[in-house]
Amino acid sequence: MHTEESVWQTIDSDDLWVLDKLILSKKLNYCCGPVGTAVPFEGWYIVRPCVNALGLGLGTQRVWIEHSTDHLPVGHFWCEMFQGRHLSIDYLWGKQTLAVEGHKQDDTYTHWDSWIKVNDCIQLPAIVADYASKYQWINCEFIDGNLIEVHFRPNLDFEGDITHFIPVWEGESTDPPEGYTYRGYPDVHGRTGAFVR
Repeated sequence: MHTEESVWQTIDSDDLWVLDKLILSKKLNYCCGPVGTAVPFEGWYIVRPCVNALGLGLGTQRVWIEHSTDHLPVGHFWCEMFQGRHLSIDYLWGKQTLAVEGHKQDDTYTHWDSWIKVNDCIQLPAIVADYASKYQWINCEFIDGNLIEVHFRPNLDFEGDITHFIPVWEGESTDPPEGYTYRGYPDVHGRTGAFVR
């Protein structure tokens, strides 16, 4: 299994920067910085952990910042906001194998409504292209075409030719809608499974 934990146990230490979202964002020339550095102008920013092996958007928040960021959680960073389609793309030895689009409400970064397989084709970003011959799997996430994070593992939620993934949260019925089946996919923030087809 290609879990985030196994990636951290096997990755070349020289490549760890790829998994640090602040360093990745800085290399991509986004307006960003670590907590403790001032923003260049007041406005809304995305604040999230620089590194998060649990994934799932944990710790992410939208924050209005006027200048100082000293009040924000240590180990986080601030970054300009991107709005638009959220795509997750898998690459096998550098060749795209899967594209899915996530849908959620604007007030959450963890509770997704659904993920749907789409036909978008996005070339592996140049910033990680050299890793295509080193790591079998690379997963890239984009918002409005902007690369926001990279993983050296595939999207396991879509194994087995799944085309639609609807998360089921604690307290919700596990009786699937017509045409779907229920599978257990528990995670640390309350997802118990998903309706899939």
